[in-house]
Amino acid sequence: MILAVVIGCEIGFWVFLGLGLASRYLWRMRRLSTALLLLVPVLDVILLAAAVVDMRGGAEADWRHGLAGAYLAYSIVFGHRTLKWADAKFAHRFAGGPEPWKPPPGGMARARYEWGMWLRIVIAYGLACALLYGLVWIVDAPSRTEALTAFMVSMLKVPLIAVLWPVSYTLFPKKVAASPEREAAHSER
Repeated sequence: MILAVVIGCEIGFWVFLGLGLASRYLWRMRRLSTALLLLVPVLDVILLAAAVVDMRGGAEADWRHGLAGAYLAYSIVFGHRTLKWADAKFAHRFAGGPEPWKPPPGGMARARYEWGMWLRIVIAYGLACALLYGLVWIVDAPSRTEALTAFMVSMLKVPLIAVLWPVSYTLFPKKVAASPEREAAHSER
């Protein structure tokens, strides 16, 4: 059951996001847009409640319950950022908005950006672990929740692998072409 809820919440996220942005930029229905976009975090609450109900109802924990915790943590840490990204893309494509922000192309600015993203991944990992430990505590049946601890250990691979990006941008920064303003300033000297 819990996997179906995770999949439903993921589909619901993109449906509410798409309809919310279409309501805002294509149909000019600001109130409907706001209501649809406010439903996005409600999906996270539904997912958490479903995991608790499933485990309290006697289900034995497995990777699907761990996935519910990871999904919720991702939504909390990256959800607002994802909404902003989608809003900027949609506004640019359908409403003549400015070109969306892009991360720095290289240099130490890109390294700082990558370290910031990695820090968010670490925070999401820590939050997922806290949520799963909370689920273990609520269920209070160690024999049925040991898979959640195993899931947390296996999920540690994500921040460990993700650290390769900021390290590579720090040790081997990509050269950035000078902007026309900088080139003009250097040629005047």
